[in-house]
Amino acid sequence: MKYVIIGNSTAAIGGIEGIRSQDTNSEIVVLSNEAYHTYSRPLISYLLQGKTDFERMKYRDDNFYKEMNCELKLETYVTAIHPDKKEIVTQTGEVIGYDKLLVATGSRPFVPPIEGLEKVEDPFTFMTLDSAKALEKKINEKSRVLIVGAGLIGLKCAEAISKKVASLTVCDIAPHVLSSIVDMECGERLKKHLENYNIQFKLGTGVQKLDAHTAYFQDGTTVEFDILVLAVGVRPNVELVQQAGGRVNRGIILDEYCQTSLENIYAAGDCTESVDLTDGNQKILAILPNAYRQGECAGINMALGKQRFDKAIPMNAIGFFGLHLISAGSYEGEEIITQDENNYKKLIVKDDLLKGFMMLGDVEGAGIYTSIIREQIPLSSLNFELLKERPGLIAFSRNYRDDKLGGRKNEH
Repeated sequence: MKYVIIGNSTAAIGGIEGIRSQDTNSEIVVLSNEAYHTYSRPLISYLLQGKTDFERMKYRDDNFYKEMNCELKLETYVTAIHPDKKEIVTQTGEVIGYDKLLVATGSRPFVPPIEGLEKVEDPFTFMTLDSAKALEKKINEKSRVLIVGAGLIGLKCAEAISKKVASLTVCDIAPHVLSSIVDMECGERLKKHLENYNIQFKLGTGVQKLDAHTAYFQDGTTVEFDILVLAVGVRPNVELVQQAGGRVNRGIILDEYCQTSLENIYAAGDCTESVDLTDGNQKILAILPNAYRQGECAGINMALGKQRFDKAIPMNAIGFFGLHLISAGSYEGEEIITQDENNYKKLIVKDDLLKGFMMLGDVEGAGIYTSIIREQIPLSSLNFELLKERPGLIAFSRNYRDDKLGGRKNEH
């Protein structure tokens, strides 16, 4: 068997390890369009802050590819997949055959069609190691930076450079930060925290047009800048599968075994769609844990194992200057809110199930909430009053605790 994997990030690593759990000998070829050993993309902001270095950013150690008996081809761009011939073609014209193919091509920054964008010299993005390095070279203590987008990428970029520039403004057409994953109250609390670190915000109005150093907003105001960072979202890299005749929506369409509509071709990670366990909708769930699990599942099935990918949920765990935020699931249902001066927590309950939550500040026990969502544990089987205040295993039944902790089962 010959396995080929397009991509070298989280989903691809899951794919390699999934294959090797079933097949220890067959050939694996990994094709990456970047020049680097596999690394964790969420850590690029910490690299710019000086809190980490590339060695510590590596997603697996230096011996990984050798131990997994993989051939890694860096700076290799795949231009076409030919399913009928079971081969792919690279930018140099090289043809590589496969028996099973995993597409783990991830996503790319979305560049919005803003009038005058072409007048801005070198607008930056913030998704890859190269883009972060390029931004780091450009900024200095006199720089005026405008970041368009107050989502996760925009805010992590702001955190990374805020102490290295003269001024920093983050703008977004949404009325509060992280509008896709938290509510207004949570967003406002996070915004106030970030404002203590040389970060200004301009929310609820979009950029209407640009010239070389000025952004003109829909509300009639302007912001001067030297450096522009575009962080308004991403687009899944679906083109290879689409052009090969595979089914594609916003992301690549998969069955429950992570196979595309094309024979012998699987996909995983940010380029794909998954069924959200909490609301039953098919959507892109572009987060690291799902990418790994999906890649691992695809790898197992490519190697003729049998595993379903059926417990995907939206989830984010992130911190900004020491303030932690965790969110998971969907937000349609009864809202249960507890808050004080430093902490905010919202639980969403529907049909005797925990459907979602967000926690800002004290995030202890968030993993228990996530498990309840993922395992779809009926709340009526738990001490939910206790769980609302402080998540812990004591709120679960004795049998459940014994099972999860490996204790002695009750004898009958």
